[in-house]
Amino acid sequence: MKSFLKVFVIAFVCFTLLLGGGVLAFLKMSGESNDPEVEPIQPDDIVVSPGPEGKEVKEKSELEQLVEKSKRINVLLMGLEGTRTDTIVLASFDPKDKKVDLVSIPRDTYYHIKGYDALDQKKINAVYGHSKSKGGGPEGVMQVASNVLKVPIHHYVTLSYKGVEQIVDSLGGVKVTIPFDMDYTDRYDNPPLRIDLKKGTRVLNGKDSVKFLRHRQNNDGSHSEGDLGRIKRQQQFLKAAAKKALSFRLPAVANTAFKFVKTNMELDDIIYYAKSAIGISTDDIETYRLPGKASNTKGASYYIHDPNATEELMVKIYKRGLED
Repeated sequence: MKSFLKVFVIAFVCFTLLLGGGVLAFLKMSGESNDPEVEPIQPDDIVVSPGPEGKEVKEKSELEQLVEKSKRINVLLMGLEGTRTDTIVLASFDPKDKKVDLVSIPRDTYYHIKGYDALDQKKINAVYGHSKSKGGGPEGVMQVASNVLKVPIHHYVTLSYKGVEQIVDSLGGVKVTIPFDMDYTDRYDNPPLRIDLKKGTRVLNGKDSVKFLRHRQNNDGSHSEGDLGRIKRQQQFLKAAAKKALSFRLPAVANTAFKFVKTNMELDDIIYYAKSAIGISTDDIETYRLPGKASNTKGASYYIHDPNATEELMVKIYKRGLED
């Protein structure tokens, strides 16, 4: 196993801190904040049709109309493994109705950018490592994710694996149900990795949480669900971490988390979103996975997303607050 970890725990905790009240510690530094104006990254493929006098007029889909009317803020959470994104999650936050929707994007999602033609470069997790002049870095991943999901993305948060243990420990651990005995050894990892977690419900400290989120399969090949299996465990961990974090003394956690977080949010943005998110509960949080299926048809192992089902999912998300 060469992947250092799934940093979903950081993604969730930092999302909670940025949008859920942990940054309220900063309110002492600032007065009331107005609704921040941000320039979101938009999908770059626009359908047009002839309009009056031959002018091209954009045809607005149902999703585009919903986006236009919505006040949702979309934040892309990226857990980094060197120059690749080991975890990609869209956090869509409705400040009016206090709804949070998290869409996990499998790191093996197929996405080909001209000039990056090697098999392993045709995956969404490789975009971060492209040169910035050719659409790499966090902004490049934002653009690609926006194209895949067909919605604008306003901010990004990148997260280093180095803070995982400290952040989880600052929360006092997270209670999860381990679905099966996890038994894995990687002597070639640096440092060598040993995962030995028994089936059952328990509170995991930072070190064991990392192991729980890193697990791909056992030494004997059992429970080899790959990235999709880990997404299921991430989402279980998400709910558990949400329950703990939303009831925790978050300013103390913030002191640890912000050491390992990079974001394009300004302090005024963070304050505004945090204040808007006061009162959110775990019942307001929904988790999803990018629609699609695993495939080996393109010469390597990819996850091929379903554009139509993806658009239907985003319409459902954007309608969620409207239907309550």
